[in-house]
Amino acid sequence: MGGFCLRFGEDDLDLARPAQRLLAHLAVVARRAKVPRTALAERLWADAEPARAAASLRTVLWRLPRPRGRTLVQCTSTSVRLGDDVTVDLWEAEDAAQVLRDGERPDAALARLWRDDLLPSWHDEWLDVERESYRQLRLHALERSSEVLRVDGRHEEALGAALEAVRSEPLRESAHRRVVEVHLAEGNHAEALRQYDHYRRLLAAELGLSPSPVIRRLVGPMLGRPLDSAG
Repeated sequence: MGGFCLRFGEDDLDLARPAQRLLAHLAVVARRAKVPRTALAERLWADAEPARAAASLRTVLWRLPRPRGRTLVQCTSTSVRLGDDVTVDLWEAEDAAQVLRDGERPDAALARLWRDDLLPSWHDEWLDVERESYRQLRLHALERSSEVLRVDGRHEEALGAALEAVRSEPLRESAHRRVVEVHLAEGNHAEALRQYDHYRRLLAAELGLSPSPVIRRLVGPMLGRPLDSAG
């Protein structure tokens, strides 16, 4: 998440962009599954003739580093898959989100797992659906984490998770609600109102919309009137 990095122990390994795209595709789309060589070549070199794409794939596979004899990719004459020794931060983040959905309590390290989007600077079409899928997963995980932490009285951690969701998607109302809820749980009414007003003004400026009744109900009782009647 955040960008491509290949690390062996404490060392970062340099890879050319074609090799990065190969490993990223195997990690994000294929996971541990075998991918037919022809399909992989056509996906990664979509503008090339099939024979040229197949040759490019062979070259990239041959040039992959083998740190201390470890194999990054397992190949046969017809298929390619990620090596068994390879771990991927995306998988760790997805597993952590599943743990949270299963009802286990989050720890402070989890929000850090969900800090970044998936390869945000890449423009490969095959990443579009995967990137959006992970973006939604991490936003829901951050919001759920904030809710659980708030209920547990871990307000600082809850606020951090909620603000991370807001930073990732500033127009997402459910993320702003989590921030408001934490401020209210701590008795910080002025902070809650400030967060609401920031969101209200942002939503009006960007989309010409008003906040939903759900978030208005959180702060309305503190004013004794609907907040949106103020200029």
